[in-house]
Amino acid sequence: MVDKNIYIIQGEINIVVGAIKRNARWSTHTPLDEERDPLLHSFSHLKEVLTNITELSEIEPNVFLRPFLEVIRSEDTTGPITGLALTSVNKFLSYALIDPTHEGTAEGMENMADAVTHARFVGTDPASDEVVLMKILQVLRTLLLTPAGAHLTNESVCEIMQSCFRICFEMRLSELLRKSAEHTLVDMVQLLFTRLPQFKEEPKNYMGTNMKKLKMRAGGMSDSSKWKKQKRSPRPLRHMTKVTSGSELPTPNGTTLSSNPTGGMPFIDVPTPISSASSEAASAVVSPSTDSGLEFSSQTTSKEDLTDLEQPGSPGYSTATEPGSSELGVPEQPDPQQEGVHVEKAQSASVESIPEVLEECTSPADHSDSASVHDMDYVNPRGVRFTQSSQKEGTALVPYGLPCIRELFRFLISLTSPHDRHNSEVMIHMGLHLLTVALESAPVAQCQTLLGLIKDEMCRHLLQLLSVERLNLYAASLRVCFLLFESMREHLKFQLEMYIKKLMEIITVENPKMPYEMKEMALEAIVQLWHIPSFVTELYINYDCDYYCSNLFEDLTKLLSKNAFPVSGQLYTTHLLSLDALLTVIDSTEAHCQAKVLNNLTQQEKKEAARPGYEAVDGSRESSNTERRASDGKPVGIAPDIPGLHLLGGRLSAEHGKPGCSDLEEAADSGADKKFTRKPPRFSCLLPDPRELIEIKNKKKLLITGTEQFNQKPKKGIQFLQEKGLLTIPMDNTEVAQWLRENPRLDKKMIGEFVSDRKNIDLLESFVSTFSFQGLRLDEALRLYLEAFRLPGEAPVIQRLLEAFTEHWRNCNGSPFANSDACFALAYAVIMLNTDQHNHNVRKQNAPMTLEEFRKNLKGVNGGKDFEQDILEDMYHAIKNEEIVMPEEQTGLVRENYVWNVLLHRGATPEGIFLRVPAGSYDLDLFTMTWGPTIAALSYVFDKSLEETIIQKAISGFRKCAMISAHYGLSDVFDNLIISLCKFTALSSESIENLPSVFGSNPKAHIAAKTVFHLAHRHGDILREGWKNIMEAMLQLFRAQLLPKAMVEVEDFVDPNGKISLQREETPSNRGESTVLSFVSWLTLSGTEQSSVRGPSTENQEAKRAALDCIKQCDPEKMITESKFLQLESLQELMKALVSVTPDEETYDEEDAAFCLEMLLRIVLENRDRVGCVWQTVRDHLYHLCVQAQDFCFLVERAVVGLLRLAIRLLRREEISGQVLLSLRILLLMKPSVLSRVSHQVAYGLHELLKTNAANIHSGDDWATLFTLLECIGSGVKPPAALQATARADGPDAGAQSDSELPSYHQNDVSLDRGYTSDSEVYADHCRPGKIHRSATDADVVNSGWLVVGKDDIDNSKPGPGPSRLGPSPLVNQYSLTVGLDLGPHDTKSLLKCVESLSFIVRDAAHITPDNFELCVKTLRIFVEASLNGGCKSQEKRGKSHKYDSKGNRFKKKSKEGSVLRRPRTSSQHATRGGHSDDDEDEGVPASYHTVSLQLLDLMHTLHTRAASIYSSWAEEQRHLETGGRKIEADSRTLWAHCWCPLLQGIACLCCDARRQVRMQALTYLQRALLVHDLQKLDALEWESCFNKVLFPLLTKLLENISPADVGGMEETRMRASTLLSKVFLQHLSPLLSLSTFAALWLTILDFMDKYMHAGSSDLLSEAIPESLKNMLLVMDTAEIFHNADARGGSPSALWEITWERIDCFLPHLRDELFKQTVIQDPMPMEPHAQKSLASAHMTPAAGDTRTPGHPPPPEMPSELGACDFEKPESPRPANSSSPGSPVVSSPSRLSPTPDGPPSLAQPPLILQPLASPLQVGVPPMTLPIILNPALIEATSPVPLLATPRSTDPMPTSEVN
Repeated sequence: MVDKNIYIIQGEINIVVGAIKRNARWSTHTPLDEERDPLLHSFSHLKEVLTNITELSEIEPNVFLRPFLEVIRSEDTTGPITGLALTSVNKFLSYALIDPTHEGTAEGMENMADAVTHARFVGTDPASDEVVLMKILQVLRTLLLTPAGAHLTNESVCEIMQSCFRICFEMRLSELLRKSAEHTLVDMVQLLFTRLPQFKEEPKNYMGTNMKKLKMRAGGMSDSSKWKKQKRSPRPLRHMTKVTSGSELPTPNGTTLSSNPTGGMPFIDVPTPISSASSEAASAVVSPSTDSGLEFSSQTTSKEDLTDLEQPGSPGYSTATEPGSSELGVPEQPDPQQEGVHVEKAQSASVESIPEVLEECTSPADHSDSASVHDMDYVNPRGVRFTQSSQKEGTALVPYGLPCIRELFRFLISLTSPHDRHNSEVMIHMGLHLLTVALESAPVAQCQTLLGLIKDEMCRHLLQLLSVERLNLYAASLRVCFLLFESMREHLKFQLEMYIKKLMEIITVENPKMPYEMKEMALEAIVQLWHIPSFVTELYINYDCDYYCSNLFEDLTKLLSKNAFPVSGQLYTTHLLSLDALLTVIDSTEAHCQAKVLNNLTQQEKKEAARPGYEAVDGSRESSNTERRASDGKPVGIAPDIPGLHLLGGRLSAEHGKPGCSDLEEAADSGADKKFTRKPPRFSCLLPDPRELIEIKNKKKLLITGTEQFNQKPKKGIQFLQEKGLLTIPMDNTEVAQWLRENPRLDKKMIGEFVSDRKNIDLLESFVSTFSFQGLRLDEALRLYLEAFRLPGEAPVIQRLLEAFTEHWRNCNGSPFANSDACFALAYAVIMLNTDQHNHNVRKQNAPMTLEEFRKNLKGVNGGKDFEQDILEDMYHAIKNEEIVMPEEQTGLVRENYVWNVLLHRGATPEGIFLRVPAGSYDLDLFTMTWGPTIAALSYVFDKSLEETIIQKAISGFRKCAMISAHYGLSDVFDNLIISLCKFTALSSESIENLPSVFGSNPKAHIAAKTVFHLAHRHGDILREGWKNIMEAMLQLFRAQLLPKAMVEVEDFVDPNGKISLQREETPSNRGESTVLSFVSWLTLSGTEQSSVRGPSTENQEAKRAALDCIKQCDPEKMITESKFLQLESLQELMKALVSVTPDEETYDEEDAAFCLEMLLRIVLENRDRVGCVWQTVRDHLYHLCVQAQDFCFLVERAVVGLLRLAIRLLRREEISGQVLLSLRILLLMKPSVLSRVSHQVAYGLHELLKTNAANIHSGDDWATLFTLLECIGSGVKPPAALQATARADGPDAGAQSDSELPSYHQNDVSLDRGYTSDSEVYADHCRPGKIHRSATDADVVNSGWLVVGKDDIDNSKPGPGPSRLGPSPLVNQYSLTVGLDLGPHDTKSLLKCVESLSFIVRDAAHITPDNFELCVKTLRIFVEASLNGGCKSQEKRGKSHKYDSKGNRFKKKSKEGSVLRRPRTSSQHATRGGHSDDDEDEGVPASYHTVSLQLLDLMHTLHTRAASIYSSWAEEQRHLETGGRKIEADSRTLWAHCWCPLLQGIACLCCDARRQVRMQALTYLQRALLVHDLQKLDALEWESCFNKVLFPLLTKLLENISPADVGGMEETRMRASTLLSKVFLQHLSPLLSLSTFAALWLTILDFMDKYMHAGSSDLLSEAIPESLKNMLLVMDTAEIFHNADARGGSPSALWEITWERIDCFLPHLRDELFKQTVIQDPMPMEPHAQKSLASAHMTPAAGDTRTPGHPPPPEMPSELGACDFEKPESPRPANSSSPGSPVVSSPSRLSPTPDGPPSLAQPPLILQPLASPLQVGVPPMTLPIILNPALIEATSPVPLLATPRSTDPMPTSEVN
């Protein structure tokens, strides 16, 4: 069967032949004519061939192509015929009739390319000619793009491209055709560059032997006149010779080309890049050798294995030496063959007739040497092997490869040169367009030959194009630049630097001509670059951290930030672009941080696994904390510094190289760049440690300073660098020389001066030796030398410089010329020649030197001979054509070229190494540099923009910055952020009145507020300073009443709901004006204002609602609840911010402070697990608020409540409870007047505290604190004086140290309290200010810095022997029923609550401990005293105390520039609720006091009855535990002293109450208590003290007119009391008899009987007393007490006499009545009875004075005995008293008190003379010294021993008669 392809060909033959025949030129139809016509003849020949075959593959493609190609080449055919032939050829190609595997294909393709590119035809009209040109384009495209196109040679490809370019740039052709040419070129370029990775770089010498330079040249297309003038002679066709045999084709030099491809791979029509690996694998292993003998293999070898084509390190490298490179713009040489060979008969058109754009390509077989490449096989990268046809002679056709691509690339680059006058704008644009396609299609950087072009011309042209004004060129060049730097920046370090600087210049330039679009595009280009992962990091590490580069990253950041700020206030796209660029850094950093957070665990696991081998460091460095490992990036076992090191075939092994110092994705993936990554010399490894970078940056700063100084004065600069340690001392010449050469910032003039200085001869030598002059002609070397510095003008200096130069040059070049002098003379001559040729001044005077003159001048200088004339000629021309200049001082192209060459040269040194680093490597460093500008820009944009999207972008930027700063723990950044955002919440700036409406109606403020709170909740840990701003915002919300209810409601002890609100309703009176006034002002308001007063408008309400919603979403409360998760440091800052809010004139009023205090307390409670760390702050704050307060105010009340709330919650925590209880003393340090105002709250708080935590209080001191508090609150006792002194002495800001620093006083507590025995001691200490005082002073005062204490005080505070350890404690009268404290006014409810608390303790045996028992008793007695007579004393005192002034207690805001005062929000409700509640509820008071008294009685009785069992159980416990503490005795003496006696005194005290019921009840209890069984154990002394301390004082008190209204009741009370006395006396008569003072006791009893007889108005007493007396006398008589023990018969004793003497005074008849029968003799004074006598001349220190003798008497007694010990009147001094101050035993006189000054301090010992006493009326004065029981003095005399009422105290004593 016949191949149908044959029919296709036959069909095409018929069409073309038909067309030819129809043409007018062939008019005859004879076969002869056809024979003669070569075109028709070849077609007929082909027909024959085709009829003889069945398969097309039997003939070579050339055979069936030749006739068609001849038609195309023929000049005689018309356009349409040529067009038909072209269509046929195109069909053959597109139908794949040409088999790519056929051995003749290569030749056929070559012929086709040749024919089509040199197509000729007779032109008719332009339109139809263009059709033919269009077809030519179509064929060329198909030719190159079909699979068989791979067989084309380099030259053909160049020709094809050239033809396309010709059409493209011919401006007279229609635009459609030109555009088609452009598209065709795009497709071709895409194909060629897509195949680039498959081509190998041949070694230079192979390329050189096989190829003449390919040249594609752009001619002067724009010159249309050229077209007209040019002769239209087509060039002679190369293949015109008549074809003989089918397969041979003569070429111009006579060799025949033929090739026979044997097998290969199908070409894929779509130009898809084929991976290099597969193409390498497919290539056959062949080692062809050229005749030069060079072996090379095309196996999978890298560029390195072939000789390195372009070693960037070799300075001698120049582009011109490379095959195929050419200079642009050389004028076209006319082709000699072409001149006048043909004279046109008809007008002919061809592609070439378009003005010459491109020069002919010559065949590869043009060899200069005779040898041909017969024996060479060529295997192309697709695996197609080309072998010569064995039977034929000829050259193998080498398929195209790199050379044509390189030439094309070079040509494209040359098109982009803006300085080439031939290049029109269209050409430049086209060049850029095609370069874009090329770069997009292939990784060009891997091809060294192309890289050289890119580094030099391409970058240079692109950078020049950035200055053009045409936007389309500018935009296109930006596009190419991006592609270039995106993929090849590691090869283009300095080019990139220049590019970015250029962009920055464009952005910043203030040139009105510069269009806005250019700036915008430049910014976009930067943004696009910044979006490349790790680009920014690389900028930083390669430029900012390079000594001699600009700080690109830093400068760009500043530029962008500045650019994000609109000057006009109007936001343009440039501003947003700048912001985008800044945010890119933030975005990527944030993404890395997030990734790190997520990968933390997995990475840690990996690390554990990798640890043994080497430190595994992956791209994202673990640096959640700021410290970062120094080992970052130096894998063990890799030495990147060794230049010759090849690991695993020249590439880092994957697992070592990748994670370690290098991140060469390209190297690893493409397998092409297998070079070891080079390390810049300034770094110690490929991923330097951040610390190292900081060092480099610091060094860079110093270098810049040093350079500046050098440029002013070289010595100064060198000295500066030596001081800073950058240069060694003494000066090392080589080091300095190196620095002078490598530092581009140095002034060349200064370098010249410095090195040529006579003192620096050695330095000059070192300087010269830094140049390498090998192989350079003397003038070239000199040129290089003189570029390094400015040659000074003085001859001797020039001589020095040249001598050093010539010496070095001769050494480098093997000592040419006769000697050094010859060399020196020649160098000097060159300099002279340069001056002569180019200096204007010289040229004015005479004509420039000619070559001859130059030679003549140098005659015989070379050691007597001449120099080589050629050399001199070359030198002459070199200098004449190009002046040796100091390029830096030139302008224009000279300078530009120089700068560019320097740049290239630097790029070739190690300085040009560009490190690629993993993304995220130096995030922290970058962030530290960018956050400031970024936050500033974000703030600005946020502020100025109204667009939702932009606002969201800004907020997202803020959040990301926050996340990063949190990740790296950068609190300064976070604070800054929060502070910026707080400004936008509009909370700080607005006035309170408008705040809800302004904030509510501002959506931006909402977003800001939500963000602030969100960030604070999320990253509160790293917030420090920012807390202050957040608290300010919270305060504003509080003032504007926008906070959720829960935040403004606080716990309260008194309020029935348990909560009160911190915000209260206004009352007009509080606005600082009277109600009347405000009413008047309301009346006078005009209508509009009035309406605004009445209620807010609807939009305001809406706004307020919006504001409330927003705040709800902010969830400010979370800040408190989540504070437990904050890091300690942040928590402390938060608390500091809250503590700083205290009321002052300016900013904060009292409510603000109260609000902040509440927040502070809630935060402390949230953090109770670690309260120890923050306790000190809170305690100091509370101390400050409470103790410094001069008047009561709401804030003080909140502080007090807060302190108690804390105590209640924190006491359960063992570790802190001690400190908390100690802090309760703050309350005792408050001013008594202020304390009494908060008594209500304290009472309730203490009640709560004791109820919940009594079990947690263990130390006596703590109990002392609590009981003292109860006393002060419940009964108005003044806080212990010592504490008050402390508080007052305190400066306003005295800082306290932490409680924990205070010495713990719990341990030594035990040693301090010894068991008390003596009564006097017990009672002295019973009022325990000593105890409070001591611990306050020891612990709080001495050590906490609240009071500066003198040395003596501190010594005093050491444990002393007795109870009064810190100086004298106030005297307490032992023999009084009252405690002897001055009770101030108290609050009824507080008293009730305190009694309730006390009863809670007493009723529960568990709460009574040895530590608090006595305190409990004492407090009970104080409460008794307070409740006495229904609390009347307190009422009187309160009446006199001033009322609370509701004005002036708050600070008003100072008016701001006369604006409205901020409303002082005092409220009357607050003013009163802290005060006394009694005023409202007077009617309930008596009843409540009644209950209190009865309750107290019951409590005292309970304690009294249980005391013995409690004590014995304690003693028992202690015996078991054997603790070494104070021994607890349960004997009767201890019990009496500590429990029974004080309790009985307390009960007795209530027996003197004015209320009858209480009195009676008390008496009943007293009677019960005295007769209780446990008391029977007491011994005589104790019973005696029972009389002296309980019963006698009671009776004395009852004599007073206690209840004038209830006379009868009083009588009954007195009667019951006297009866009780006699009962007790009789019951315990036997022990009492053993007392030495029995007589005195008895006489005192009689004395009372006497008084009681006469006390009552009714006869109740006068009947009862004698009865009692009779009873006693009889019993005593029966007991034979009145009889002398010695006298037989029982003669009456002295007692008998005295007894009756006394009784006779008031019951004269009793004796007769009772003892009529008994006759006892009258007593006679006798010696033996001296001991029993009644009065003593020498008294022991006065009774009741419990001071230890060592102490001086106190200046005044705090307890005002005269005034308040049941108001005993003071007796007038009797005239016969011996000294003015001594008390006298006298009967209670009923006189009003005399206000007497305090007695003189230094009193003589009290001596009682045996005086006549009113007791002994009618008895002659006795001569015996009477021994008196001290009790009697007090019992019978109401005169206080030491104190008189203070004259200042206005309080009256109770009414007397």
